[in-house]
Amino acid sequence: MKLTVGIASVVFLCLPGFGANRFDVGHLDKIRRVADPQISPDGKSIVIVVSRPNFAEDRYDADLILVDASDGRQRTLTHDRRAVSSPRWSPLGDRLAFLATGVNAKPQIFVMPMTGGDAVQVTKSAVGVQQFAWRPDGKMIAFAAADEPPKKTGEEKFNDSFEVGNDDFLVKEAALPTHLWLLPSEGGEAHRLTSGAWTLPISHPPSSPASPIAWSPDGRSIAFVQVETPHSGDGDRSTLQILDVESGEIHGLTGRTKHEGYPVFSPDGTRIAYWFPRDGETKNVNEAYWVPAAGGEGTNATKGIDRNIQRAIWTPDGKSLLVGANEGTTVGLWIQPLDGGAARRVPLGKACPNSTFWVDVAVGPRGEIAFAGSEPQHPAELYYLASAAGPVKRLTEFNQEVAALELGKTETIEWQGPDGFSMDGVVTYPPDFAPGRKYPLVLYIHGGPRSASKEVFSSRSQMLAANGWVIFEPNYRGSDNLGNAFQAAIWNDSGDGPGRDVMSGVELLKKRGFVDENRMAVSGWSYGGYMTTWLLGHFPVWKVAIAGAAVTNWVDQYNLGDANVRRGAAFGGSPYVGDHMAAYLEQSPITYASKIKAPTLILSDTGDYRVPITQSFELYHALKDNGVPAKFFAYPVTGHSPSDPVRLRDVDRRWVGWLREYLGSTGAGTEATR
Repeated sequence: MKLTVGIASVVFLCLPGFGANRFDVGHLDKIRRVADPQISPDGKSIVIVVSRPNFAEDRYDADLILVDASDGRQRTLTHDRRAVSSPRWSPLGDRLAFLATGVNAKPQIFVMPMTGGDAVQVTKSAVGVQQFAWRPDGKMIAFAAADEPPKKTGEEKFNDSFEVGNDDFLVKEAALPTHLWLLPSEGGEAHRLTSGAWTLPISHPPSSPASPIAWSPDGRSIAFVQVETPHSGDGDRSTLQILDVESGEIHGLTGRTKHEGYPVFSPDGTRIAYWFPRDGETKNVNEAYWVPAAGGEGTNATKGIDRNIQRAIWTPDGKSLLVGANEGTTVGLWIQPLDGGAARRVPLGKACPNSTFWVDVAVGPRGEIAFAGSEPQHPAELYYLASAAGPVKRLTEFNQEVAALELGKTETIEWQGPDGFSMDGVVTYPPDFAPGRKYPLVLYIHGGPRSASKEVFSSRSQMLAANGWVIFEPNYRGSDNLGNAFQAAIWNDSGDGPGRDVMSGVELLKKRGFVDENRMAVSGWSYGGYMTTWLLGHFPVWKVAIAGAAVTNWVDQYNLGDANVRRGAAFGGSPYVGDHMAAYLEQSPITYASKIKAPTLILSDTGDYRVPITQSFELYHALKDNGVPAKFFAYPVTGHSPSDPVRLRDVDRRWVGWLREYLGSTGAGTEATR
């Protein structure tokens, strides 16, 4: 996955060519993350989560900030609370609930009166609260929490064996299900609502948040998603369910057995919107469906948009959905009527909502829209539209100091790629870019692959461009920004087709005359690391490379990653059935590692459940055994990439430093040879 926090190299900061006013490591403590806007029930205020890096303690400190929707005035609601997240207004707007670290160092629900006073911890979950939702009358809160491990006594307390299922290779204990609980919003004893071997969805970042629980407007029912088992590889066995809170009875809605998620009741309670892939095929775009609350066959509401929908929210009148998806090199929002009418695009200008597998947007009581997002030369802020007709207004300036720096200009480029596809990508130029000069070209390839490079503020791209390099972020087939045919074309063609797509974009830039063809680099994280290693083994044009958390061996990915057996669909089936193994090997970059010549920096977390570090070890040995300069650095943490500020800074120190070693860094281009 694409990392979104960029940091420059401390080791090389004293080299000549860095402008004093360019983005570098010294500005990192100035960047604020803005997320999860929630519009108050009266529409007058918006609460957001604002996080800042704390390098001394190696964490991000978050606060809840209340912003006036009319003029942007702010009030800080929380102080010195750890791990603050998920603010949610009570139905009357008189209270605000949120998650934060409780007295047992686990996430708990706190409730704060908006008239003044301290927040009170209302849950005492031994394992921590994952998510919650107010009942419409404001008297109760439903929440999700994992089951506690069974207590063992005597000699059995030393017996820690467990049965492995479709789990990642790092699993150390039995997977436990997550279930629903209910408690009074003032605090008190929690009452279990569901139980069993099945589970509510559990989010394994980077991904969308776990499918939220949703109350019916009358407060009698809860819509949720049931997953057959808590083993991560079984996450596709997800179905919509309705819980009758009083009786405890649960029933399904559509009769399907897989791939359903994210249900939400319409304002009048008669319908439920949800996510489902087109035609039930995971290779296809995700779309917003709706189904009668009594159950039945779902209706596809967004096929006409033909984008990979990553958010669906009812409009207040219940006649339409606000939906969001990657669109070209931005994120689009549309009002999609449920009567089959054409979707209407919401005008956003250069502002782009945050969209890492989930569009960070909210809808108010009169159709107001708030979102966390950025502009190409302005880091994240809170944006607001009084109606879907616009205009868009930036309400905050948390990152104005960074936006005032000398930043590189960005632009979208488009071209006709191979196999008839129309392609696009983003180019970021050095701050002092001048036509008629030659510049090193650095490819920074997005992960996913179901994602997209967009014209947003990218701290890593800006940091790289500040070194005097042109940065190219291409979108390749498999990206989710150009429609279903483009996205699905990667199925059983994970390297060759996307590789030709990327190289066709490189050829376009070379024709523009500013690329120093002897100094080209390729880099990326996750699937961006896969594309990096694939291109290294198929196109001998690279001066240097960086492979972060790179998929290099699809067999390892099938056996050891958290999605494991679900990967089989992309190759026609299991590698151990029929002749599918041939496709896995043919599409694995490690198969072609002997052809790699470019010096390569390898980075990975030891606890990466998404792309196991085994694949980085394989790449490292393949390169070293063939005499290719290579360095391999690992971070002893859990996750697909470092999430703390200190290790993130180290990633970028090494990223910039490795490229500087082989590309040089002057902060300006060299004279073009004519």
